[in-house]
Amino acid sequence: MNWDAISAISQLIGSVAVVLSVLYLALQVHRSTRVAKLATQDAAAAALREVTKPFMENADLERIWRIGLEDLSALSIEERTRFFHAAYQFLKAFETIHFHYVYGLMDRQLWEGWHGLLRHYVAAPGMAHYWKLRPEVFSDRFRNFVNSLEPPAEQRTVGTLFGEKRK
Repeated sequence: MNWDAISAISQLIGSVAVVLSVLYLALQVHRSTRVAKLATQDAAAAALREVTKPFMENADLERIWRIGLEDLSALSIEERTRFFHAAYQFLKAFETIHFHYVYGLMDRQLWEGWHGLLRHYVAAPGMAHYWKLRPEVFSDRFRNFVNSLEPPAEQRTVGTLFGEKRK
């Protein structure tokens, strides 16, 4: 065997090693992307849980949220302020969820559930009032998305879920 043949075999082995390395790297990137998507989806759920958890733990906050969604006039000024803070946090959590979906970090089926939930809440009179007053605190992309939402045929939130009639 001459040196030219040895050199050719070495180059072939080197080329195969590079191809295998690139394939391995592609596999690792794919796995990493999957892990990032799962982490993002979990973070989205955690963000909304953080916003709604106080409503489960504090009856007064739950009452303000439930009534404020349907009839802001039934709340005092202080309670409306608390409702508006909660509405801001709620919508910011959804803005983040929407951002993750737009950038491909959210599974479509999971997104459809979030999308459906948001449609019900932005259709609630109290949330709709807040949205009209404060859209500028959200990104253009999210504002356009929310403004394009079709209201559900029957709006259901914690304020209407149990069949209580609006005042």
